[in-house]
Amino acid sequence: MTGRNQSTISEFLLLGLPIPSEHQNLFYALFLAMYLTTILGNILIIIVICLDSHLHTPMYLFLSNLSFSDLCFSSVTIPKLLQNMQSKVPSIPYAGCLTQMYFFLFFGDLESFLLVAMAYDRYVAICFPLHYTTIMSPKLCLFLVVLCWVLTTFHALLHTLLMARLSFCVDNVIPHFFCDMSALLKLACSNTHVNELVIFIMGGLVVVIPFLLIIVSYARIFSSILKVPSSQGIHKALSTCGSHISVVSLFYGAIIGLYLCPSANNSTVKETIMALMYTVVTPMLNPFIYSLRNRDMKRALCRKKIPLYF
Repeated sequence: MTGRNQSTISEFLLLGLPIPSEHQNLFYALFLAMYLTTILGNILIIIVICLDSHLHTPMYLFLSNLSFSDLCFSSVTIPKLLQNMQSKVPSIPYAGCLTQMYFFLFFGDLESFLLVAMAYDRYVAICFPLHYTTIMSPKLCLFLVVLCWVLTTFHALLHTLLMARLSFCVDNVIPHFFCDMSALLKLACSNTHVNELVIFIMGGLVVVIPFLLIIVSYARIFSSILKVPSSQGIHKALSTCGSHISVVSLFYGAIIGLYLCPSANNSTVKETIMALMYTVVTPMLNPFIYSLRNRDMKRALCRKKIPLYF
């Protein structure tokens, strides 16, 4: 409430996507279809995992949480984007903007941490197959899931509270389709050094470190396979880890392209496209990836007599 009292504006204007007016309806239909596909696909994954006892394993516990994170992650931005595409004044209230920023950070961080937990699960399954059930006990799996949720709650809340203390004076136009934290900092008319310092420090903890842990896990996996090279071992690794590697590549590829690659003159367009990649495209593709590349999921869909449309 303190941040709101300091602010002299009550809402922000979202510029949205750089789409010509004559193409608005076409892109509206496209994003609506993608959003519905994301929701239905991820809900289907969760339902199948819950109903099929064969999938009550650590890997699918993490996958069900990842699917829930994906559908929520898309729901944070896409419904508002669709609403604003049909609105003459694409605005969002001050409190709504901070709320959107909080849940955007929350579910984005949650996906990052869950991908680390899934990488560790694959590492144990391939490098220590005889001790897998002992190491990946239900207690440890539950602890890893709870830890992911707790860490993301702390991180998202920290940035939201720091943003709420800032003042926003005159300019309230956000050149994005959602309340991006960096875009909001550029509009603030009070000192943002603390915010920027926390972003730099915490960014390493929630993005760089998880990514490095995933790289280390797969380095150990492939090192273990190469010690006893065989076509069967390589095939097992690919079939076991292929889906996860694909999802990691999509998720972190978009983040690396956005934050680590040099910005061109049209940096705003680039940021928008990259943001669409990891907020819209990646959550939509995850159910496809885990259905098409995962034998256990295919069998579960067949057991439940669900047509494999994706």
